[in-house]
Amino acid sequence: MNEKSYIYFFTATILNWRNLLQDDQYKSIITNSLDYLVSNRKIAIYAFVVMPNHIHLVWRALPPYEYDKIHGDFLPFTAHRFKRHLARNHPRELAAFYVGKKDREYQFWQRYPLSVELYSRNVISQKIDYIHNNPVHDRWALTETPDQYMFSSAGFYI
Repeated sequence: MNEKSYIYFFTATILNWRNLLQDDQYKSIITNSLDYLVSNRKIAIYAFVVMPNHIHLVWRALPPYEYDKIHGDFLPFTAHRFKRHLARNHPRELAAFYVGKKDREYQFWQRYPLSVELYSRNVISQKIDYIHNNPVHDRWALTETPDQYMFSSAGFYI
């Protein structure tokens, strides 16, 4: 398997674990971005969930695209959309993401998201189950069954 076709478990968290993604509009920014990447044959997604303050994906880049490039573009693109939406609709909330650094004024995603190559079908299956069960976990209790949660791929598996 060449490097371009590895499957990854990916987790990205909103800065300081803020619940920015509680609002469905921000969840939709993420799912629309993923849909764009899939529709343009840049990635394959095996599982996803958008939680109130983080996302999990099992995905891979499709040749000729490189995983690091896709992953590196996805987070800044969604951050730009978050910023634009907050500036228009919730300017006071935007201030919570101000960091005033040399390379960026605002930051939405925590640095160094988790990205782990998955080497076996068993591990891939385990990560997919973990992702799909995240919304029903006691900590979140977003829904009673995984397939009821709208911002997850669990319903596609049922």
